[in-house]
Amino acid sequence: MDRVVELERRCADAWPALVDEPLGQWRLRAAGGFTGRANSALTTGDPGLPVPEALRVVADFAVRHSIGPAAHVVVGSLSEEGVAAAGWRVDVDHPGGAESLVLTGPLDAFATPKAGEVGVSAVPTSGWWELAAQDNPTPAQRHVLGSGDVVGFGSVVDGGAVVAAVRGAVVGDLLHVSRLAVRPEARRAGLARALMGALASWGLEHGATRCALQVASHNEPALRLYASLGCTEHHRYRYWKPAA
Repeated sequence: MDRVVELERRCADAWPALVDEPLGQWRLRAAGGFTGRANSALTTGDPGLPVPEALRVVADFAVRHSIGPAAHVVVGSLSEEGVAAAGWRVDVDHPGGAESLVLTGPLDAFATPKAGEVGVSAVPTSGWWELAAQDNPTPAQRHVLGSGDVVGFGSVVDGGAVVAAVRGAVVGDLLHVSRLAVRPEARRAGLARALMGALASWGLEHGATRCALQVASHNEPALRLYASLGCTEHHRYRYWKPAA
């Protein structure tokens, strides 16, 4: 299997949508509008239909699930050529950014033991939800963030409050990292790095050897952090939508 296709599919498995239906080798995903990844068609591989027809199926699926039609397309792929030729365009107004980088790196490069107030648990606390998502998370948020065979919720607690949080999900040998957040008043104290180190150790304990992160191209602070941990760009993807 193509390395990019394999990685995209594992990332999708680590970020489970409420609805995930196959269209040939494409995946139609919906989760109440929570995140672009869980509410777009993953267009890796062959949809089993001419691309214009497949995109009509994507649009119909979106209508049925009350989300906007969107395609998650790897930059430079054959799918991108077909989606562009069908008249769709890059969603430059996408809330999370039109283009994202997929970064990968070896976990043993930055794994550190959990210590002090840094921990990774199998169940998210209310403080984790409040920082990484919101108070009273929606069913879609609970499903996307809380589901998976091996999921860990990292947090740093200070004075009884969660001041930094992250989510990890292991799929095969891959640790998918997401929702890294640090409260503004606690930034520049090394908490993100400490949390990433603890999560990497947790991933190694659960059979992962490498990590993957999906980061918006405009998120320069995150890109600098992950580069300092040894993560490098694997490929990029963009969200596309109908031109009309």
